[in-house]
Amino acid sequence: MITTSIITVVYNNKHTIRDCIDSVLSQKHARIEHIIIDGCSTDGTVEIIKSYGNKIGTFVSEPDNGVYDAMNKGLKLATGDVIGFLNSDDFYAGNDVIGKIAAVMQDKDSESCYGDLEYVAENNPGKTVRKWKSRSYQDGLFEKGWHPPHPTFFAKKSIFDKYGGFDLSYDIGADYELMLRFLKKHGIKSCYIPSVLVKMRNGGKSNRNLWQVIKANIECYRAWKKNDLKISPFIMLKKPVSKLVQYVKRI
Repeated sequence: MITTSIITVVYNNKHTIRDCIDSVLSQKHARIEHIIIDGCSTDGTVEIIKSYGNKIGTFVSEPDNGVYDAMNKGLKLATGDVIGFLNSDDFYAGNDVIGKIAAVMQDKDSESCYGDLEYVAENNPGKTVRKWKSRSYQDGLFEKGWHPPHPTFFAKKSIFDKYGGFDLSYDIGADYELMLRFLKKHGIKSCYIPSVLVKMRNGGKSNRNLWQVIKANIECYRAWKKNDLKISPFIMLKKPVSKLVQYVKRI
């Protein structure tokens, strides 16, 4: 049976960390390793995590150089066959999510998988704000501004070992760069699960304000150049347009 490592990084997020942890603990799939990397929280987050005792697979609280540095720490600690990331603001859409992931990744030909995501209101997780419906990967999609929702993206540990983790030269675009590198540059095999896997609270770092949106798209363009992939500068327009379509579909 596939063992899945789920990595959560957190800093001062006492208001949502319980929802995140509880959604992992509720999974029916038996073989789950939950790794939580905390950046020395001071708001009570650490005490909440410690209250779960040995229900948490691995817990580390120490200074780091940002969210992607913390994610890389988690990667080094992960021992599962498959690895995914669940933000401390987010939670799984049901108790069968990891079971679906494991079933797909049991296939020797599957090196990665991903699904759909719903954005929910920050203070009302029962209210859907936006739906991010993905699709099966094919070459040419990244050029259109498409990419999988990173919180739903899982890959085999062997892929991370072979192609590396998050590039710390990116402030808010390292998750995009990693998926671009895995799927587009190296052509790893992927499988799309047509189901909402993760619910994400609205207000993420890359979408917090206009400057952050601009910065995220600049980093997106830089990711193509760094991986020696040819791309038009218009990719910086196509990504925001693809997100706008999600809002229109919701309305």
